[in-house]
Amino acid sequence: MTSPEIEIILDHYRNPRNYGDLPDATVRAKDSNPLCGDVVEMHLKIEGDRIVDVRFKGKGCAISQASASMLTERIKGMSLEDARKLGRDDVIEMLGVQLSPVRVKCATLSLKVLKLAIYAHMGKQFEEQET
Repeated sequence: MTSPEIEIILDHYRNPRNYGDLPDATVRAKDSNPLCGDVVEMHLKIEGDRIVDVRFKGKGCAISQASASMLTERIKGMSLEDARKLGRDDVIEMLGVQLSPVRVKCATLSLKVLKLAIYAHMGKQFEEQET
């Protein structure tokens, strides 16, 4: 028997929310996790200081793709500053399961890509330790 958290992760993996292209995106970012081959690309539409729409594309394990799906749901409508403040613990809490160190990299790939996009939009350099 699987836990409700695992079922939610599998649902987001099988039926990702906000998946696909966002043709009128303000900014796009992409990165990968070479350890297991996960790839996440995020498209943000920003108006003022808000993320008004978001889409992602990618491939990889259930954790990486589910976390991207969940993260897109969470950040839609969020201010850039609040999205920039999201961290590793927020993503792990969102997933609701205990993760090994390798799986934490899978889970936080979408957060890294989000921050790459935000920093690119702001014209700033992203520092890896911010995830």
